[in-house]
Amino acid sequence: MTESNFLKGAAVPRAICPESCREMDGGGGPEMERRPPEAGISQGVGRDVCRSAMAVLAAAMLLFGHPTSASEEQDAENASNPLSKSRNTDIRYQYFDLVDGSDRHDIYVDGAFMASDRLKVKYELHYWETNVTGRSEHDWERLSIKPIYFPKEGAWGTWKYRLAVGFEWILDARNDDKGIGSGADQLAPLIGVALVPRPGTLLIPLVQHFLSYSGNDVNTTGPRLIALQTLPDDFWLKFDGKVPIDWENDNEIPATVEVQVGRHLSNSLSVYADGLVGLGGDRPYDFGLGIGVRFKY
Repeated sequence: MTESNFLKGAAVPRAICPESCREMDGGGGPEMERRPPEAGISQGVGRDVCRSAMAVLAAAMLLFGHPTSASEEQDAENASNPLSKSRNTDIRYQYFDLVDGSDRHDIYVDGAFMASDRLKVKYELHYWETNVTGRSEHDWERLSIKPIYFPKEGAWGTWKYRLAVGFEWILDARNDDKGIGSGADQLAPLIGVALVPRPGTLLIPLVQHFLSYSGNDVNTTGPRLIALQTLPDDFWLKFDGKVPIDWENDNEIPATVEVQVGRHLSNSLSVYADGLVGLGGDRPYDFGLGIGVRFKY
C-alpha cells in the first residue's frame, strides 16, 4: 500500500503532537523537590501572555486562513499523528500551571522528516522558563531525537492500519538544579499502530518505556491513546490521553489529557492551539495552554 492510499482512507490533514518526558507530561524523571515561589513573582503573567497569544492566533485563523482542496492535500499526512509520514517544523509555546502554585513556560522546536519511505526521524529542542525554585530561571531543557520505522501497513477488513516501532533518545541539558528538566539522559523504545476506522478519523494507540542511562533514575512506562478527527473548513481536532506509570516513584500515575484544535492556512502553513489538564493526585500540572505554528514541506 502506498502512502497516498493509506491517506485516502483517512482524508486527514497535517498537525502535530508533542511527546515528552516525565517532568513535562509524565514520561521522564522523578519530581524534584519544589519550594513555594517568592512573593513578587506574578502567577498571572503566563496566563495573560498565553491568552493574548491565543487571541492573535484565533484572529489569524479567521482572517487569513483559506480552504485547501482535497486534491492539494491528497499526499499529505497529519503530523498530530506521531506515526504519520510527515515533513514539518513547528515552533511551539506552552504554559503550565503547576500543582505547587509555580509555573513553567516551554518554548520549543518540534519537527520531523522522512529519511526514507519507511523511516521517519522526529526531533524536539526545548527551552524552559520556570520559578519552581522560588526565583525565575530559564535555560535549555532537552534535545530528543526519535527514529520511527514502519514495517508494515495494510487493511484489517475495512480498517486501514500502519505499524510502527522505534525509540527516543533524550539528551538532558543538566539544568535540574534550576528546576529545569529531569536531570537524566534516557532511551525510550516505542511501539504503536495508526488505525483508520472511517474516512477522516484516526485512532493511534501506542506505548513507550522511558529508561535512564545517565543522571537521575528514570523508569516509566507510558501508554497513550490519540484520536484525530478532520473538521469542515480545514480544521482538525485531536484528543491525546497519557497514563504513564512511574516505577521509580511508588508507581505514581501522572496522567494528562491534551485537546488540540488547528487549521490549515495554506499547503505550507498551519496554526493550532492546545489545552491540557492534569488528572488525579499524581498529576504533573493543573492545566496548560499552548499555541503553535507549523511549516510544512
